[in-house]
Amino acid sequence: MKSCYLGIDIGSVSTNFVVIDEDKNLIEKLYIRTQGQPIKILKEGMERLKLSIGGERRIAGAGTTGSGRQLAALITSADIVKNEITSHAVAALDFCENVKTVIEIGGQDSKIIIIREGLVYDFAMNTVCAAGTGSFLDRQASRLNIPIEELGGYALKSRNPVRIAGRCAVFAESDMIHKQQTGQSLEDIIGGLCQALVRNYLNNLAKGKKIEAPIFFQGGVAANVGIAAAFEKELKTPIIVPPNYDVMGAYGAALLAKDQVKNKGYTTFKGFDIINIEYMSRSFKCEKCANCCEVVELVADGRVQARWGDRCGRWSDVEQRKQVAHSG
Repeated sequence: MKSCYLGIDIGSVSTNFVVIDEDKNLIEKLYIRTQGQPIKILKEGMERLKLSIGGERRIAGAGTTGSGRQLAALITSADIVKNEITSHAVAALDFCENVKTVIEIGGQDSKIIIIREGLVYDFAMNTVCAAGTGSFLDRQASRLNIPIEELGGYALKSRNPVRIAGRCAVFAESDMIHKQQTGQSLEDIIGGLCQALVRNYLNNLAKGKKIEAPIFFQGGVAANVGIAAAFEKELKTPIIVPPNYDVMGAYGAALLAKDQVKNKGYTTFKGFDIINIEYMSRSFKCEKCANCCEVVELVADGRVQARWGDRCGRWSDVEQRKQVAHSG
């Protein structure tokens, strides 16, 4: 049975799964809406992977990334857990060892990664302003009654993009409505919207950073040709949208898992059996000190498997010691 490696990227909007072979070829990918239910979607993705590759290949290692990476790692016993910055950088470098800038825009956040000589030199993240994310584009596409997949095409048809205030999602939407009321064409409004998002990104994330080519554009928003064109116009240089731009975080996690397993010689990955276990997460407020930490518990078949979120380790350290004692 051929070995392969799994990467899981759990975000607030989507959960992505990537399976690569020993030669780093992508043999399977899944994009599933998280819908606020990361555990359910994780199990659903694993079940679908079991049906598609379970009888032909053996998952020899797994890595997790994204905002839900710790949760996914605990459930799957992943070999490595990495943040999104590292995972996206590793994926980009695998496609182009000379890449110097990575622009990543997802559903709820956006990032810029500056790479020099194959290493992450600098980065910035936006997790506050919705105007620089894919969710804002989704909302406007829905309001304009245009499929999100067609939004970029409208922008490319624009001959005179209108100026839209892009520093705030609320102001940008009000500005768009005003432009519609004055009779501006849909193409020019959408063209202006794409340019506004790009200005927001460059002003908030790239300010003070030296953006050099080659530049990779990753994340779900990279599918929008209007945004890519707006970046090229502002930066005056070609923008590269790599293959599998939408799952590059998961791809990077799979690459990292492959290297990790090769280095240590074994995997901790539990396999597809996790789909048969009933998982749930819950939280409680610890009032043992003034920190009043919110402690999160992962429960499997009624038993607490892990706790995290406490600053002092009162709860998490106990669970770690239990696991070590049990494994010994």
